[in-house]
Amino acid sequence: MAEYDDRRPYPPVNFTSGDNWQPYTRLIPANEIHDWVNLQVLSEDGNIHNPDHAHLIGADLCFMWASDCFAKKGRSVLGQAEQVMLRAGGWQKARMEQQMHEWFGRIPKYIITLAADYCSQCSDLEFCALVEHELYHIGQVTDDFGAPKFNKETGQPVLTLRGHDVEEFVGVVRRYGASKDVQELVDAANAPAEVAHLDIARSCGTCMLKLA
Repeated sequence: MAEYDDRRPYPPVNFTSGDNWQPYTRLIPANEIHDWVNLQVLSEDGNIHNPDHAHLIGADLCFMWASDCFAKKGRSVLGQAEQVMLRAGGWQKARMEQQMHEWFGRIPKYIITLAADYCSQCSDLEFCALVEHELYHIGQVTDDFGAPKFNKETGQPVLTLRGHDVEEFVGVVRRYGASKDVQELVDAANAPAEVAHLDIARSCGTCMLKLA
């Protein structure tokens, strides 16, 4: 494996520089993120391996860089996981299909897009948290008894987009206390982190002194 695959992927320098400003958001494939995720997160030998994402091994998932973030409901969106659905017909659909094939050589089932302007300057911890946040949005379908579903023909996990584990306002928790879901998040926050800064440094190729 090439040495750069062991390090945290960064967007191309010329992709985020002011010299290449355009009046629209640019998008480019980020295969280096896919390689890094497979090596460091999905692989059991990865420095920040997370078995929660085991269902994504072999998934038809691609990554992209967006030149900048966008605003939604008063917040800046730094990453987005989506299930690819071409809701169009005729030449409109043909145009979308052409773009996907030019980017990836196929039409993938899922795409995760990250804001390059943010990822070019955020810390390693913030980058890893953002990537895993988006990975968690792609979950495995379960049956009525809670058992994970698999495709009968391919044996691969059946995937779907999922929302956040907790949706609540800080003010509500402050005034009325934590619900069961929020309390689980609080308990997780109070427990020691499963991924140490040292592990993140190893997977991102960052100087240990920076994280000391």
